[in-house]
Amino acid sequence: MKRLSERAFEKLNNASKALKNNEVLEYLHQLDNWIIAKEGETSQLHKSYKFKNFIEALEFTNRIGAIAEEYNHHPAILTEWGKVEVRWWTHSVGGLHLNDFIMAEKSDGLLR
Repeated sequence: MKRLSERAFEKLNNASKALKNNEVLEYLHQLDNWIIAKEGETSQLHKSYKFKNFIEALEFTNRIGAIAEEYNHHPAILTEWGKVEVRWWTHSVGGLHLNDFIMAEKSDGLLR
């Protein structure tokens, strides 16, 4: 089975829909230490990364920003001393899409 980060990023259109709960769980099990968080009624993928200092956290934030621009898919990011919190979701479908899981795994890959 292909890793999520190796899957094709899907172009969204008006027919694109949020994943069903069973699909969310299937993809979530393929990720390391990501959780589902709710913002109102919207499900989001959430992970907190730890770093030694602010500079490392900021550098990681910038790497996330670069892939977000590359794929035109942008997360919510909170950068603090020694910590970066990342949330992925797809605004246009009002929840989680396969693309969010792809981006989550790509985010993890930036640490390798």
